[in-house]
Amino acid sequence: MLGLSSQELALFRRLSSPGKIQDYLDTLPFNYEKRGDTCHSPRQVLQAGKAHCIEGALLAAAALWFHGAEPLLLDLKTRPVDYDHVVALYKKNGYWGAISKTNHGVLRFRDPIYRTTRELALSYFHEYFMNDTGQKTLQSYSRPFSLKRFGTEWVTADEDMWHIADTLDTARHFPLVPASNARSLRKASIVERKAGRVSEWQKKDRRT
Repeated sequence: MLGLSSQELALFRRLSSPGKIQDYLDTLPFNYEKRGDTCHSPRQVLQAGKAHCIEGALLAAAALWFHGAEPLLLDLKTRPVDYDHVVALYKKNGYWGAISKTNHGVLRFRDPIYRTTRELALSYFHEYFMNDTGQKTLQSYSRPFSLKRFGTEWVTADEDMWHIADTLDTARHFPLVPASNARSLRKASIVERKAGRVSEWQKKDRRT
Protein backbone atom coordinates (compact mmCIF):
# COMPACT_ATOMS: atom_id res chain seq x y z
CA MET A 1 0.00 0.00 0.00
CA LEU A 2 2.86 2.37 -0.91
CA GLY A 3 4.00 2.62 2.72
CA LEU A 4 1.03 4.78 3.70
CA SER A 5 -0.02 5.27 7.31
CA SER A 6 -3.53 4.26 8.41
CA GLN A 7 -4.66 7.87 8.22
CA GLU A 8 -3.18 8.29 4.74
CA LEU A 9 -4.77 5.02 3.64
CA ALA A 10 -8.18 6.23 4.75
CA LEU A 11 -7.77 9.40 2.69
CA PHE A 12 -6.46 7.60 -0.40
CA ARG A 13 -9.38 5.16 -0.31
CA ARG A 14 -11.74 8.13 -0.55
CA LEU A 15 -9.83 9.58 -3.51
CA SER A 16 -11.21 6.87 -5.78
CA SER A 17 -11.68 8.84 -9.02
CA PRO A 18 -9.96 11.70 -10.86
CA GLY A 19 -12.87 13.97 -9.98
CA LYS A 20 -12.60 13.18 -6.26
CA ILE A 21 -8.84 13.72 -6.36
CA GLN A 22 -9.34 17.09 -8.03
CA ASP A 23 -12.02 18.05 -5.51
CA TYR A 24 -9.58 17.29 -2.69
CA LEU A 25 -6.74 19.26 -4.29
CA ASP A 26 -9.10 22.22 -4.65
CA THR A 27 -9.53 22.30 -0.85
CA LEU A 28 -5.78 22.70 -0.30
CA PRO A 29 -4.47 26.27 -0.09
CA PHE A 30 -1.84 27.19 -2.63
CA ASN A 31 1.75 26.80 -1.43
CA TYR A 32 3.40 30.20 -1.88
CA GLU A 33 6.72 28.78 -0.54
CA LYS A 34 7.04 31.58 2.00
CA ARG A 35 10.01 29.82 3.64
CA GLY A 36 11.82 28.93 0.43
CA ASP A 37 11.36 26.70 -2.61
CA THR A 38 9.76 23.32 -2.04
CA CYS A 39 8.92 20.20 -4.01
CA HIS A 40 7.02 18.26 -1.38
CA SER A 41 6.30 14.55 -1.53
CA PRO A 42 2.65 13.47 -1.19
CA ARG A 43 3.18 12.80 2.52
CA GLN A 44 4.70 16.25 3.02
CA VAL A 45 1.75 17.81 1.19
CA LEU A 46 -0.68 16.09 3.54
CA GLN A 47 1.34 17.23 6.55
CA ALA A 48 1.65 20.82 5.34
CA GLY A 49 -1.96 21.02 4.13
CA LYS A 50 -1.02 23.02 1.04
CA ALA A 51 0.50 22.47 -2.41
CA HIS A 52 1.64 24.09 -5.64
CA CYS A 53 1.43 22.52 -9.09
CA ILE A 54 4.02 19.72 -9.09
CA GLU A 55 3.26 18.92 -5.45
CA GLY A 56 -0.42 18.54 -6.28
CA ALA A 57 0.44 16.49 -9.36
CA LEU A 58 2.59 14.12 -7.29
CA LEU A 59 -0.22 13.63 -4.77
CA ALA A 60 -2.74 13.06 -7.56
CA ALA A 61 -0.45 10.54 -9.29
CA ALA A 62 0.04 8.66 -6.01
CA ALA A 63 -3.74 8.48 -5.47
CA LEU A 64 -4.27 7.22 -9.02
CA TRP A 65 -1.56 4.59 -8.49
CA PHE A 66 -3.19 3.47 -5.25
CA HIS A 67 -6.35 2.72 -7.23
CA GLY A 68 -4.55 0.78 -9.95
CA ALA A 69 -3.69 3.40 -12.59
CA GLU A 70 -0.14 4.20 -13.66
CA PRO A 71 1.29 7.29 -11.89
CA LEU A 72 1.89 9.66 -14.81
CA LEU A 73 2.88 13.32 -15.03
CA LEU A 74 2.80 15.72 -17.97
CA ASP A 75 5.15 18.70 -18.01
CA LEU A 76 4.11 21.88 -19.83
CA LYS A 77 7.15 24.02 -20.60
CA THR A 78 6.96 27.76 -21.27
CA ARG A 79 9.14 30.60 -22.44
CA PRO A 80 11.72 31.66 -19.80
CA VAL A 81 9.53 34.64 -18.80
CA ASP A 82 6.82 32.35 -17.38
CA TYR A 83 6.48 29.32 -15.11
CA ASP A 84 6.16 25.73 -16.28
CA HIS A 85 3.14 23.70 -15.15
CA VAL A 86 2.85 20.02 -14.21
CA VAL A 87 -0.34 17.95 -14.21
CA ALA A 88 -1.18 14.33 -13.38
CA LEU A 89 -2.50 12.31 -16.31
CA TYR A 90 -5.30 9.81 -16.25
CA LYS A 91 -7.07 7.81 -18.96
CA LYS A 92 -10.69 6.68 -19.31
CA ASN A 93 -12.02 4.58 -22.17
CA GLY A 94 -8.95 5.41 -24.22
CA TYR A 95 -9.09 9.19 -23.72
CA TRP A 96 -6.71 11.38 -21.72
CA GLY A 97 -7.60 13.83 -18.96
CA ALA A 98 -5.58 15.77 -16.39
CA ILE A 99 -5.67 16.66 -12.70
CA SER A 100 -4.19 20.06 -11.93
CA LYS A 101 -3.28 22.12 -8.87
CA THR A 102 -3.15 25.79 -9.79
CA ASN A 103 -3.86 29.12 -8.18
CA HIS A 104 -5.32 30.58 -11.36
CA GLY A 105 -8.82 30.55 -12.73
CA VAL A 106 -7.50 28.56 -15.70
CA LEU A 107 -4.89 25.80 -16.31
CA ARG A 108 -7.15 23.48 -14.33
CA PHE A 109 -8.76 20.01 -14.50
CA ARG A 110 -9.30 18.41 -17.90
CA ASP A 111 -12.05 15.88 -18.59
CA PRO A 112 -11.04 12.68 -20.43
CA ILE A 113 -11.91 13.78 -23.97
CA TYR A 114 -8.46 14.04 -25.58
CA ARG A 115 -7.23 11.33 -27.96
CA THR A 116 -3.55 12.20 -27.42
CA THR A 117 -1.47 13.99 -24.82
CA ARG A 118 -0.63 16.54 -27.50
CA GLU A 119 -4.31 17.39 -27.82
CA LEU A 120 -4.52 17.73 -24.05
CA ALA A 121 -1.43 19.95 -23.89
CA LEU A 122 -2.84 22.16 -26.66
CA SER A 123 -5.98 22.70 -24.58
CA TYR A 124 -3.86 24.82 -22.23
CA PHE A 125 -2.27 26.95 -24.95
CA HIS A 126 -4.67 29.89 -25.18
CA GLU A 127 -4.98 30.13 -21.39
CA TYR A 128 -1.22 30.36 -20.88
CA PHE A 129 -0.12 34.00 -21.18
CA MET A 130 1.56 36.83 -19.29
CA ASN A 131 -1.02 39.00 -17.54
CA ASP A 132 0.95 42.21 -18.08
CA THR A 133 1.75 41.82 -21.79
CA GLY A 134 -0.69 39.20 -23.05
CA GLN A 135 2.21 37.25 -24.57
CA LYS A 136 1.34 33.57 -25.00
CA THR A 137 4.09 31.51 -23.43
CA LEU A 138 3.38 27.77 -23.67
CA GLN A 139 6.02 26.13 -25.87
CA SER A 140 6.27 22.37 -25.43
CA TYR A 141 5.10 19.29 -23.55
CA SER A 142 6.66 16.06 -22.32
CA ARG A 143 5.73 12.47 -22.99
CA PRO A 144 3.67 10.82 -20.23
CA PHE A 145 6.25 10.61 -17.45
CA SER A 146 5.91 7.50 -15.27
CA LEU A 147 6.85 7.82 -11.62
CA LYS A 148 7.29 4.06 -11.30
CA ARG A 149 10.97 4.49 -12.16
CA PHE A 150 11.43 6.09 -8.72
CA GLY A 151 10.01 3.11 -6.82
CA THR A 152 7.48 3.85 -4.07
CA GLU A 153 9.64 5.89 -1.71
CA TRP A 154 8.63 9.22 -3.25
CA VAL A 155 5.06 8.79 -1.99
CA THR A 156 5.99 8.90 1.71
CA ALA A 157 9.40 10.59 1.67
CA ASP A 158 10.18 13.20 4.30
CA GLU A 159 12.40 15.21 1.94
CA ASP A 160 11.69 17.28 -1.14
CA MET A 161 11.44 15.53 -4.51
CA TRP A 162 13.88 17.72 -6.45
CA HIS A 163 15.35 14.70 -8.25
CA ILE A 164 11.92 13.99 -9.76
CA ALA A 165 11.43 17.63 -10.74
CA ASP A 166 14.89 17.78 -12.34
CA THR A 167 14.42 14.51 -14.27
CA LEU A 168 11.04 15.69 -15.56
CA ASP A 169 12.46 19.07 -16.57
CA THR A 170 15.27 17.49 -18.62
CA ALA A 171 13.08 14.82 -20.25
CA ARG A 172 12.39 15.13 -23.96
CA HIS A 173 9.76 17.74 -24.81
CA PHE A 174 7.86 18.29 -28.05
CA PRO A 175 7.07 21.71 -29.53
CA LEU A 176 3.50 22.98 -29.67
CA VAL A 177 4.03 26.12 -31.75
CA PRO A 178 4.97 25.75 -35.45
CA ALA A 179 8.10 27.83 -35.97
CA SER A 180 6.62 29.37 -39.12
CA ASN A 181 3.64 30.70 -37.14
CA ALA A 182 5.39 31.78 -33.95
CA ARG A 183 5.38 35.46 -34.92
CA SER A 184 1.69 35.37 -35.85
CA LEU A 185 0.40 34.61 -32.37
CA ARG A 186 -2.18 37.12 -31.18
CA LYS A 187 -1.71 38.48 -27.68
CA ALA A 188 -4.38 37.81 -25.09
CA SER A 189 -6.98 40.56 -25.00
CA ILE A 190 -7.48 43.01 -22.15
CA VAL A 191 -10.50 41.12 -20.83
CA GLU A 192 -8.57 37.83 -20.99
CA ARG A 193 -5.71 39.40 -19.05
CA LYS A 194 -8.14 40.74 -16.48
CA ALA A 195 -9.65 37.28 -16.04
CA GLY A 196 -6.13 35.84 -15.83
CA ARG A 197 -5.44 37.87 -12.69
CA VAL A 198 -8.05 35.97 -10.70
CA SER A 199 -6.36 33.99 -7.91
CA GLU A 200 -8.01 31.30 -5.81
CA TRP A 201 -5.74 31.71 -2.78
CA GLN A 202 -4.08 34.92 -1.59
CA LYS A 203 -0.66 35.21 0.04
CA LYS A 204 -2.28 36.73 3.12
CA ASP A 205 -4.36 33.57 3.71
CA ARG A 206 -3.12 31.89 6.89
CA ARG A 207 -2.15 28.51 5.49
CA THR A 208 -0.53 29.59 2.21
